Parts: sequence; C-alpha cells; structure tokens
Amino acid sequence: MPLPHILLAILVAFLWGMSFVVIKVGVSTTPPLVLGALRFIFAVFPAILFVPRPKTRWRFLIGYGFFLGVAQFGLLFVAIALGMPASLASLVMQAQVFFTILFAALLMGERPQPHQVACWIVACLGLILIAWPRLSGSGAVPFLMTVVAAAAWGVANIISKRAGRIDMLGFVVWSSLVAPIPLLGLSLWMDGPDRVVSALTQLDLAALGAVAYLAYPTTIFAFAVWAWLLSRHPAATVTPFALLVPVAGIIGSAFFLGEIMMPVEAIGGAIIVLGLAINVFGLRLFGRVGTA
Repeated sequence: MPLPHILLAILVAFLWGMSFVVIKVGVSTTPPLVLGALRFIFAVFPAILFVPRPKTRWRFLIGYGFFLGVAQFGLLFVAIALGMPASLASLVMQAQVFFTILFAALLMGERPQPHQVACWIVACLGLILIAWPRLSGSGAVPFLMTVVAAAAWGVANIISKRAGRIDMLGFVVWSSLVAPIPLLGLSLWMDGPDRVVSALTQLDLAALGAVAYLAYPTTIFAFAVWAWLLSRHPAATVTPFALLVPVAGIIGSAFFLGEIMMPVEAIGGAIIVLGLAINVFGLRLFGRVGTA
C-alpha cells in the first residue's frame, strides 16, 4: 500500500478504537439498539440529500447495511450494554480480520501469502488468550455476541469489495438507510415501547454527543475510507490494520472510563499487535528468508 493509504488506514483505526469508549458512554443512558438506530439516522440525514446513490446494485447496499448496521452494531451495542468492557470489545472485534480474509479466500479466490497466514495464527492466539477466562459465567454471552458481530463485519467487508470501485461515501450513506427501522423494531420488542419513546424524547448531552461521533467521523468518514481501501487493495492487506483499533480502544478506555485490563488480557492484546507487525513488515522478512 502507498504511504498515504497506510496513514488513512491508521486514522480509521484510531477513530474506531475511540468509538468503543463512546458506545460505552452512550449505552449507559440510552437503550443500545435505540442508540444504534440513531447512529444511522444521523448518518443518513441530511447527507443523503446531497450524496447521490452509488452506481451499484441494490442488493449490495441492502446487504452491507444489514450486516454492518443491524448485525454488527446491533450485537456489539447490546454486548457492551450487557457488560462487555469497551477495551476488551475493541480487541475481540478484530476477529473480523480473520473472518474477512477467510471469506475473501472462499468467495473471491484471494490467496493469502505466507506472512499473512503467520499474522492470522499469531493474532488468533492472542484472541484465544483473551477469550479463555470468559468462556464461562456471565461474561460468555457478551463475549460470544462480540465474536458474531466481528463475523458480520467480515461479511460486510466482502460485500463492499464485491460492490467494486464506486463512490464509497455514497455507498456508506445509502446503505445506512437499511439499519434504523430493524434496530428500532428490535428495541421495541426487547425494551418495550415505553422505554424506547422515553429514550427518544429525553436524549441527554452524552447520548447526543455519542450519536454525533458514531454517525459522522466513525460511520460516514471511517467506513467510507475503509471500503475505499478495500476496493483498491486485497482484503489481507487492508484488514490487519484494524488490529490497531484496540490500541486506541484500550488507551481511551483507561483514560476516560478507568478500565483496567487483566494481565492475561494485556498479554493477549500485545500478541494481537505483534500479529499486525508480522503482516505489515513480514513480506520483507519472508522474502529475505525465501531468497537466502
């Protein structure tokens, strides 16, 4: 990847990492699915009045909107509301790297290189280390919901690649039309009409600030840039940069929320970041080994 594209990928990772802190703040006062619906309502309006519909099939727009908006963020917001720490969620969501590369290999014929396979193995070990203490007790359900959310993100990444080289800002804005109604419907079913109406009519500054951050820099800008990068580079090259997300998520959670990671979680996080380093710099190393 050219240096400007690498810097864009790093910026996106930072914005996404901080979004976990914002989600934690938002769901403390607002039902999680209502917060998710508002995120996409704000992302759609008023942008859709000025951004033309991208030249791609409706099935790509609907599929991306469903897997990204309803499946990924619906599950993630509920998991955090159920007690998933923001710092840990930012780590576990990076399983999307493995899901994306797996789906790209199975569905699009993208063959990973040896150093990328090494990246997956190392980072997967880090995720397993983090997951092991949480596979029993009350933390199991939020953890598993976060893993499924990561898989949904992987599907959304593949859909954005299949959509081709199109206007990715328009793709993100128009696909955001899909999420609000299903999310509000699920919230009415799970939380009840009274709580949903109360949340919508009594939004506080924390909820409004969370919605604004999640809608604009995180959704419209970051996902448009991410989809743009995926349309121009192999999934195995782009997606590992998301392993930088937990770095921002952990630092932000410690600073703003006072979350302290357990030693095993910190070790697992360090192993994940090592996996990213193998992906970024491993091509040179493996190339040298192959020519030695």
